[in-house]
Amino acid sequence: MPLVKTNYKPNFPFKNAHFATIYSAKLRPSPKLMQQRERLQLPDGDFMDIDWSFSEKSSQKVAILLHGLEGNAQRTYMKGQAKILNQNGWDVAAVNFRGCSGQANLSYQSYNAGKTDDLEAVINFILKKNKYSEICLIGFSLGGNLLLKYLGERKSFPKEIKKAVAISTPLSLKGSLESLNQFYNWVYRNSFLIDLRKKYKTKMKDFPEKMTVSYYKKITSLLEFDNVYTAPAHGFKDAFDYYEKNSSLQFLPNIQIPVLVLNAENDSFLSSECYPTELASKMKNLFLETPKYGGHVGFHQTNKLYYSETRSLEFLNNTSL
Repeated sequence: MPLVKTNYKPNFPFKNAHFATIYSAKLRPSPKLMQQRERLQLPDGDFMDIDWSFSEKSSQKVAILLHGLEGNAQRTYMKGQAKILNQNGWDVAAVNFRGCSGQANLSYQSYNAGKTDDLEAVINFILKKNKYSEICLIGFSLGGNLLLKYLGERKSFPKEIKKAVAISTPLSLKGSLESLNQFYNWVYRNSFLIDLRKKYKTKMKDFPEKMTVSYYKKITSLLEFDNVYTAPAHGFKDAFDYYEKNSSLQFLPNIQIPVLVLNAENDSFLSSECYPTELASKMKNLFLETPKYGGHVGFHQTNKLYYSETRSLEFLNNTSL
């Protein structure tokens, strides 16, 4: 499929990648959205919380939204996407990954960029409601990598899953770590690290035999967090083993349903591998759109409506795909 021509042209200040990224994450007014929380009990005894919002009319279509690193279903990008979908006939299940809903999860493991068994549990939970004939997936950043891996690593998945959208997605986890380690990304890098260290410290109380003060002191970078916690907690040899096995780029050729990957050229979180133009030009199901602007999840049009939100809706509703 040829590369998708983009129509995104933001106003002047939002052409700056860092302004677009920071404004969208920290300054955009939170969209007003009625949500209902439902707890999903996982097979291993842990839980995930899903924040539902609904179309005004009864719907047989549901979109599952997946947030990014240290995000949750209350982030403005999640609520903005949910609102436009609700207004256009979609129910929305906005997922909070383990430990991201405001309450610490119960198990030693938590979430990561490739933990597709948890996504599968969410999908099966929704299918058991026997209400929806169409399911679509929308993921942001880490959540985008998660859904692409899910779609590409399985030989089959429920027939109700029709399309997916991955926004600002690190298709190469190692490449994106290297990008985040650049000097100009120190604000984002430090913000993530502060949050992750805080969660680790809280979790130490429940798992003192696995999580110690000496390990905690080693967490001085995102790489070390993945070495100290992410890898051992989720069965990987080390951080690089985790990155290699879970980067979604390797799974893209196997995807059998229409998928839109929306990655801005000026997204400072992404490496060159996150723009697979040659692969997209050969695949019928991979639609790659790379606007010049947009930063990281920062596709501002107005405070009430972002380009990524309207573009996702357009893609999901396009019956010709």
